Amino acid sequence: MSLHSYQSVDREQLAKDVTEIHRQALANIGADDFAHLKKMERWGQFCSLIGYGTAWIFPNPISALFISQGSFTRWTQMTHPVVHRSYDKLEGVPQHYTSKKFAQGWRRFMDWPDWITPAGWHQEHDVLHHYNLGEKADPDQLQHNMEWLRQSSLPMWLRYAIVAFFSGAWKILYYTPRTHRELRLNTVRQQGEQEPAMTRMGAWSVFTPQGRGLWFQSILPYIGYRFVLLPLLFMPLGSFAVFSVLMNSILAEIFTNMHSFLVIVPNHAGDDVMMFEEKGTGKGEFYLRQILGSVNYPTGSNLNDFFYGWLNYQVEHHLWPDLPLSQYQKLQPQVKALCKKHNIPYCQQSVFKRLLKAVDIMVGKTSMLKPVVA
Repeated sequence: MSLHSYQSVDREQLAKDVTEIHRQALANIGADDFAHLKKMERWGQFCSLIGYGTAWIFPNPISALFISQGSFTRWTQMTHPVVHRSYDKLEGVPQHYTSKKFAQGWRRFMDWPDWITPAGWHQEHDVLHHYNLGEKADPDQLQHNMEWLRQSSLPMWLRYAIVAFFSGAWKILYYTPRTHRELRLNTVRQQGEQEPAMTRMGAWSVFTPQGRGLWFQSILPYIGYRFVLLPLLFMPLGSFAVFSVLMNSILAEIFTNMHSFLVIVPNHAGDDVMMFEEKGTGKGEFYLRQILGSVNYPTGSNLNDFFYGWLNYQVEHHLWPDLPLSQYQKLQPQVKALCKKHNIPYCQQSVFKRLLKAVDIMVGKTSMLKPVVA
């Protein structure tokens, strides 16, 4: 998008149009939206059942892929919308499908068995990422986060190799310590204390509050659940069954990391996606940045969208993060038409094309767009 086009967008009218679509969507949500969520949950549970139901036979990638899809579904199609309060407004929804009760207390590993804690995810993603998209305050701003690699003296082939390795373990290497970091900083601010220096080593040290949270709330509980408890449940079938489940669980962990990397990282990256140096002001500017800073993948059917975890509707999700998943299918054509009306680029491409663009940003081959405001 050219500088002239960016400056010429009628922010006030854009805000009115986006607000009107949202108002109509809120009026239309109901029991069907929750039924849709339950369907996606069952699909994910079925994948987990098939995965673990065959994982004990011998180590194999098929069982691991099913386990991986089950884990991916819990994060992207359950935790993601529920913690965003997407189903809080529906009458008759069980409490553990609402943001206040989901994965809380004894339900922690029933609702969301993952490295990341719900509180940390909410602070890092729902608050900081969504309301600072593409800005320096966005903890997921890819170009800013990868400056250490972009500016390194490493040969380009090695940079790509580092990214490939990172994709198989990024939830534990990036997201989990990052969410604990942002949660700790927010706690300190609320208590009126001076913000502590956050170092990479300190993030993993049991001698810091952030490090203790990482180990005792994330790493050790998840390892105990995924790689100890679940394999041991197969002990009646013999020690080889336990070993097979353990190996398939480890392989599934790599797969779900790669799957989530594939669909999450390119959502806000590419040499045709904007990042912003200054904080935006006003609703119109906010909505414009959500569109210019987000990327969609192919959309349209439940099966297709299930694979993407509904992250293929990233433009619509960033405009209205509080809507049920099923609403994004209905609203996507309207948003595309809205962008055409306001002469705003609506980016939608193959996830693999977008992955290449995102990786090129990570290694420093290309850079993201920056509007120069006069």
